[in-house]
Amino acid sequence: MQRQDGLRRRPSLSLPILRSSRDHHLAGTLTLGNLLSSLGEASFGWAIVLFSLLTLLPLPPGSSLITGLPLLVTTGQMMLGFPYVRLPGRLARLELDQAKLRRTVLRLRPVTRRLERVLTTRHTALFTRRYERMLGLILFVIAFALFLPVPFSGWFPAISLFIVGVGLVEHDGLVAAVGIGLGIVSVLLTATILASLAAGAEGMMH
Repeated sequence: MQRQDGLRRRPSLSLPILRSSRDHHLAGTLTLGNLLSSLGEASFGWAIVLFSLLTLLPLPPGSSLITGLPLLVTTGQMMLGFPYVRLPGRLARLELDQAKLRRTVLRLRPVTRRLERVLTTRHTALFTRRYERMLGLILFVIAFALFLPVPFSGWFPAISLFIVGVGLVEHDGLVAAVGIGLGIVSVLLTATILASLAAGAEGMMH
């Protein structure tokens, strides 16, 4: 019974984002930089969680060319060994739609609830400085697959990056590894779709 009670008392992964976005929205200061700062600007984990959520917002096709940029910047800085996330001024000042962000967070509740049941601090060697650049490189490749405006493929790398970000926030190496595995599959899926599109275009030209 004590174990079950402990699980029930675990803070929701969605709560910090919902609470911070609401407070900034009421204050008229809901920008990408302000929201990230309130979540913990030094954390690559929260940055990846937040930016992957942005790519899942209900936006027109091709919007990943814009929403994917913060993920490329973040994972690129991680790959280069930056100590914390440094958003360029234009990205930091990007205004967010609180209603759309809230709907996206709530839509992911089935995923976050499952993660909350299994999250624990383990296999933390994955997050040491020794592996940080390699981890950043892998995440950059996944983010690049998301960035490409390839039909029907963007949500898969976004979900995988979200899971990796949660693993980083909670220092759960197993969950992060699962997210990386899904991300690698998403990269292969994107490459397959691109190859099919290229073959189709070549066939039409001949």
